[in-house]
Amino acid sequence: MEKTIYIVLTDTGTLLSRGIALYTKERLNHVSVAFDAELRDMYSFGRKRRYNPFVGGFVKENAVSGIFGRADCAVYSCTVTPKQFEEIRGAIGRFEKNSNQYRYNFIGLFAVALKKEIQRENAFFCSQFVATIMNEGGVPLFSWEPHFVQPRHFARLPRLRKKYEGELRTYLQRMRGNEERQPLPNGLWRGLALRLLA
Repeated sequence: MEKTIYIVLTDTGTLLSRGIALYTKERLNHVSVAFDAELRDMYSFGRKRRYNPFVGGFVKENAVSGIFGRADCAVYSCTVTPKQFEEIRGAIGRFEKNSNQYRYNFIGLFAVALKKEIQRENAFFCSQFVATIMNEGGVPLFSWEPHFVQPRHFARLPRLRKKYEGELRTYLQRMRGNEERQPLPNGLWRGLALRLLA
């Protein structure tokens, strides 16, 4: 029986994502991998401390709050075999077990912009991480190395099927029902501060 992996592109509206957008000319500049359509089990490389964009690494992401509270998104599905699904889960498990060893690959991010190859041990940016995880699960999506993969490249993959594009909050309300109809935990000013400091 086939399984589904979800690839989630987001525009968090943070300073970092806006800076990346100036280079890519794309709106959605962060990518995550999820194991469920409700995005409860979603992972990427990003900030580890809510108010500090400079401390980053492997993270299990909360799609409801923080920088995702007002995000736009595109959700894609990728059909895989049960074995591939478990291999990808296993790869995530290894990252979780050793999460303190991993760092956000800021240098690699700039290297992509300059089209330079810089590989750093235990350091990833979001799209590099998702491409790596899929490779380790036996689902290679690209013909080039993960450290050259950008979030926009996922949107152009024929293997992925777009399930939704729009406000992330609206998507979660559809998928999770009434539990996501409550006001977001962050106040307006707190939410704006998160986006500006990201």
